[in-house]
Amino acid sequence: MNQPYNVLFLCTGNSARSILAEAVMNQVGNGRFRAFSAGSFPKGEVHPMALEVIRDLGFPTAGLRSKSWDEFAAEDAPRMDFIFTVCDDAAGETCPIWPGHPMTAHWGIEDPAKIEGPRQKQAFLTALTYLKTRISLFMALPFEAIDEMTLAAKLRQIGKTTEPTNA
Repeated sequence: MNQPYNVLFLCTGNSARSILAEAVMNQVGNGRFRAFSAGSFPKGEVHPMALEVIRDLGFPTAGLRSKSWDEFAAEDAPRMDFIFTVCDDAAGETCPIWPGHPMTAHWGIEDPAKIEGPRQKQAFLTALTYLKTRISLFMALPFEAIDEMTLAAKLRQIGKTTEPTNA
């Protein structure tokens, strides 16, 4: 593979889970993966706790912003290889037609932004742990050695991973 795989994480508001996933994959992708995030109805700003958790764990936050998925459906947008929905609302929405017809899967994660008060940071850390686990499992797949149908099944299986690890 000469170019990195482009991965888009989708959520309705693009302020928490998809932002966490983008930050994690860009940090641990080792140049093999380039992550982006977007939302069907972006909130226009990244949730402050998402930024705090990302920063606390040493992930860069530069360039993270809440944006519409329309940016990635445009002709001049980066061509996506994989698209993962990380919230149940976005999984049920009618998505744009993505250039290149990337592989898609649903990796639902509970919304940490719905938790308020002293448990909110832990909710964000839990969401991040699940995302790190799924991203690690995804990055370990032998992309060049498995057929498209098997890869699609493995992507769906990763989305059902319920045991977070310290991957």
